[in-house]
Formats: sequence, C-alpha cells, structure tokens
Amino acid sequence: MKIIIPNAKEMNTNQEPSPFQDLPTDSLPILEVLSVKEEAELARFYKLPLERAGLEADRWKRIQTGQAKTYPAWLLYDGLMYRYMSRSDLSKSEQAYLHEHVLLATGFYGLIPPSTLIYPHRLDFQGGLKIAGQSLKAYWRPAFDAAVQDQDWILSLASSEFEQIFSPAIQKRLIRITFMEEVAGQSRTHSTISKKGRGRLLSWMVRNQCQTLDHLRSAEVDGFRLDERRSTEQQLLFVRKLS
Repeated sequence: MKIIIPNAKEMNTNQEPSPFQDLPTDSLPILEVLSVKEEAELARFYKLPLERAGLEADRWKRIQTGQAKTYPAWLLYDGLMYRYMSRSDLSKSEQAYLHEHVLLATGFYGLIPPSTLIYPHRLDFQGGLKIAGQSLKAYWRPAFDAAVQDQDWILSLASSEFEQIFSPAIQKRLIRITFMEEVAGQSRTHSTISKKGRGRLLSWMVRNQCQTLDHLRSAEVDGFRLDERRSTEQQLLFVRKLS
C-alpha cells in the first residue's frame, strides 16, 4: 500500500537546516535546464513578478553551486494540507509508517519519502518545462509508475495535476477521497475542505497504522465519516453534517 501526497508552493525555512545533499541522478537534467534561465524567463515560466522570480533564480543557482541548505520535505512544505497534519513528536512506529507507505510527489525529486532532505524550490507540472524534449510529466512517468506498480492498493491524497503523471493503467487503480459538507440538506465541497480533510486523514492513518481499505473506511476525522451509499471502490466519499 502506498499513499500519494502532493508538494506545496508554501514553504517554511524557519527551522534548522541540514547541509548540502547530492541530488538524485534524475534531478540533474531538470537542474541543468532551470539553473540557466534568466530572471525574466523564470518570471514568464512561473507567471510571477520579476522580483519574485529573482528569488527562484537565486534558489536554482544556490543548488547548482552547492550552497543551498536542505530540509525534510514534509516539514519544508507548509501548504494548508500540511498545516493540518501532525508533524511533530511522532513515535518511532509513526515515523516508520510514513517512510514505508507515504510518497510525496514533486517535480524536481520525483516520488520521495516525506523525510527526504530537499532544497527549497518551486516547480509544478503545469509550466511547460521540457526535459530532453519531454514534458515534465512524461519525464517522470516511468519512475512514478515503477514506485507503485506492485502495490496492492494506492491511495491518492493529491490533485489531478499529480495523478496525471501516472500512466492511464495506474490512474485506473488509484483510490481517491472526496470530503463533503452538508448544511441544511445542501452539499458542498471545495479545495479548503479537501486540503484540511486530506491532512487530517493522513494523520489518522499514521496514528492508527492503517493498512487495509476496510480500516480506512472506518476512519472518522473532524466529524467526517464515510458515506457508504455514495462511495465506490475507487472513490470514497467522507461527509460531515453541519446543523
């Protein structure tokens, strides 16, 4: 069993860094392309103001020259989903569960265990970057598929942007979670509900050492419970009823 989680644009570097780490071989062609881009080119690539693109240019240069510091990936990323995860004071069994079952999807490092030391950087799969004539999704697809190919089940706590990196055959096997609120008989779901729910659900799985789909289906987090009637084998709907 593997659980796929996304990276995040928000990052927290207000923590103790670790020294420079050698990059994985698959990351080097990506660094080669991005480290030579000028600020104006990166501004267009990221769709950012020039001054903010300058920060990204500096990050790539620092990685290229061996000056960058590293941080555990799941502590560096600080998006909404991550802020709703329990990330401190974990037991040894909880840390082992994360290392064995959770894979964090990134455009620069591929699929990595959450504790992997990485450099602050910004890279998603929507910018049109070409690596050896391939899109970033196509470049990473063989490695993403290989990482989960032999798993009995694969839970996606990521968005479609990350799911589409996998081949169609793997995508058909993904089990997805939807979080929905019901207020006065009206149903609603949006990205904030989903991101908070995914973070809480992952922490529930870690805390309870969840290994099976039956166990997952029994989860209750922040008042969300599985709606058996509206769920399917590949799509689990968790509903919270509000008065």
